[in-house]
Amino acid sequence: MCSKIDAASLRDRVAAPDAPRLLDVRTPAEFAAAHIPGSYNVPLDTLREHRAELRGSMDDVVLICRTGARASQAERALVEAGMTKVHILEGGIVAWEAAGAPLNRNGSRWDLERQVRLVAGLLVLTGVVGGLVVPGLEWLAAAIGAGLTVAALTNTCMMGMLLAKLPFNRAPACAAESMVALLGDRRP
Repeated sequence: MCSKIDAASLRDRVAAPDAPRLLDVRTPAEFAAAHIPGSYNVPLDTLREHRAELRGSMDDVVLICRTGARASQAERALVEAGMTKVHILEGGIVAWEAAGAPLNRNGSRWDLERQVRLVAGLLVLTGVVGGLVVPGLEWLAAAIGAGLTVAALTNTCMMGMLLAKLPFNRAPACAAESMVALLGDRRP
């Protein structure tokens, strides 16, 4: 059944011979920026699409995202597909890093949250400064503020979903059969 696992407990389990599979459901760009060593990147949309194939290839899974929201969505999809040993890393990669656990990093890539902050900040700045020249443009800043409020209340982010579809945030196409075979192999 689904349960949450804290960073310290996961660290112990990863070192054990019967370690669970670590599935990172963030975007490929976020995964490239920083990920837990030994984890596999299976973006949330890909996981949803191929959850039936994944069910037969793994028995014990820990789902990872930035803070836990996407991992919860992935957990629901896997449980609906019939998986029973599904865990969520409590607090996500943020909690893992705060616990001093190891991360593979690539400083040249930005995670999705940082991209959202940049785009939202630029749009607000454009709306406020541009509103001095073009009356009414300041409503752009209000629209972004409203969008960020809705994102916080619903724990979703439309801007993040849109940014995730950009080419630099997407992985090369991977055949479902290859992904399932890779995840089905046990580590030595």
